[in-house]
Amino acid sequence: MNQRQIKKNSQELETAIARRIRAERLGRDWTLDQLASATGLSKGYLSQIENGDKTPTLGTLTKIAFGFGMEAVSLITGEKPWPKQEKFCLVRAGNHQPITHTDAAPDSVYDSFSFNKSNRFMDSYIVTVSREFCPKPLLHAGQELAYVLEGTSEFYYDGQTYIVEAGDAMYFDSDRPHMTRSIGPKLAKVLVVFCNPRHKN
Repeated sequence: MNQRQIKKNSQELETAIARRIRAERLGRDWTLDQLASATGLSKGYLSQIENGDKTPTLGTLTKIAFGFGMEAVSLITGEKPWPKQEKFCLVRAGNHQPITHTDAAPDSVYDSFSFNKSNRFMDSYIVTVSREFCPKPLLHAGQELAYVLEGTSEFYYDGQTYIVEAGDAMYFDSDRPHMTRSIGPKLAKVLVVFCNPRHKN
């Protein structure tokens, strides 16, 4: 296969993925605002993806798929595998799945350990917190529980800032502006559990 054919196939796949995202959203009667709330991605960025102006990374596709409560492979291939309904999922140490969060600070690391549960109501991460705040505060539907595992960070929520250390916990509505950054000698690590009612299928 020559380079021209490879480029053509790639463009066709990108177009098909954009159409599937739009079709999935419209099939649920969701607005772009609702999809933005479910994924943590901006409305403008999602619009660019649906219109073919931006090509989503695999991490972004994963976030969109999680927002829909489906598997990323369904957006890539168009196939919808029979949903898993396991009552119990075990993710071993070292098998966490890194997630790209496009609105977070560039060097933040999100390790997911709830990705194996397809009909879940919660997402959970170990977040290695950047030393910089994200470009703009995060806002999305649902609630969050954040438990500081190690280090010290500055947490901003709805106009106020808090210094939190290992052992401190926060539970909050995530539809208000919030963001955090590490301020201690080493990067903070935080267990974050995010509950979004739109994950119900």
